[in-house]
Amino acid sequence: MRKTSRRRFLEESLAVTGSFMVYPYRPDPREAERMARTPSRSPYPSYLSLFEDGRLKQRADDLKEIYRNCSLCPRDCRVDRTQKQLGKCQATAKLRISSAFPHFGEERPLVGQKGSGTIFLSHCNLRCIYCQNYTISIEGEGVDIPDERAAAAMLKLQNFGCHNINWVTPTHYLPSLINALTLAVPMGLKIPIVYNTSAYEKPEVLEYLDGVVDIYLPDFKYWDSAMAGKFSSEAYNYPHYARLAFKEMFRQVGDLMVDGKGVAQRGLMVRHLVLPNRAAGTREVLRFIAEELSRTTYVNIMRQYRPEHRAREHKEIDRRLTGAEYAEALAWAREFGLANLDR
Repeated sequence: MRKTSRRRFLEESLAVTGSFMVYPYRPDPREAERMARTPSRSPYPSYLSLFEDGRLKQRADDLKEIYRNCSLCPRDCRVDRTQKQLGKCQATAKLRISSAFPHFGEERPLVGQKGSGTIFLSHCNLRCIYCQNYTISIEGEGVDIPDERAAAAMLKLQNFGCHNINWVTPTHYLPSLINALTLAVPMGLKIPIVYNTSAYEKPEVLEYLDGVVDIYLPDFKYWDSAMAGKFSSEAYNYPHYARLAFKEMFRQVGDLMVDGKGVAQRGLMVRHLVLPNRAAGTREVLRFIAEELSRTTYVNIMRQYRPEHRAREHKEIDRRLTGAEYAEALAWAREFGLANLDR
């Protein structure tokens, strides 16, 4: 296979720019071996069977109608995005992508040897004031493309050897992405979908993804409604919907399963970004994961917070995390018996 640079890949596929974050990880060989012995469902990836019997296309068509009175997320803006009316996320019904490339900075089970086929989608329904990618998520940096071009980008990522297709911040474009998937399957797409989300989701919308998504990668942002409202554009109902969303995602895919090389095949992979001054409610989040989901849930407790965008306007989050704060988070994870932490 011809070697390529990220720049050339972008020029040949989407011809747009983007940015990404790196999350270090060192796998536990014993855990990888244990999960590799757990059989995965067949056929694989799951969306292939839905495509074969026509249900994938039906779901794409049903979701497209939601654009006309948008209720894809808990914001419930009820605008007609097909007529370019804008809700909180600021996205129209036209798919906008910032970048697409083989990403080697995600969690190790996603990256494997050949990378995660990451597609960064523009705009966001949560709009956190400290977002490190605010030029993409808030300012909307990117290029509008038809669903056919998104399908071609997915095939190109697969052809580069990526282990999965990683949709980053997909909620507000879900109808377009599912439609693009229906176009990509007959072109030969056969690697799993990663749904990389803030978890600001409606469970009834997530039900459309049952049998479509094999790997969920949600970030549990906040436990407290006041913090969610203050730091994420008045999303006071975030904790309520996040808890429902996590339960629905876990119901669909269960604990993470990997192959013999430690590459993710199916399951829930949880992220939690620890914020300064306990602003994220980390202790309660970790307790919820252990008690309401599973103590063997794969959890990445992230320490890389830095005050970006408008974060310095708020004293609670106007600094980086201390070592003591991160150590406290790890101690809570141990207290609740979480046994599958990202290392």
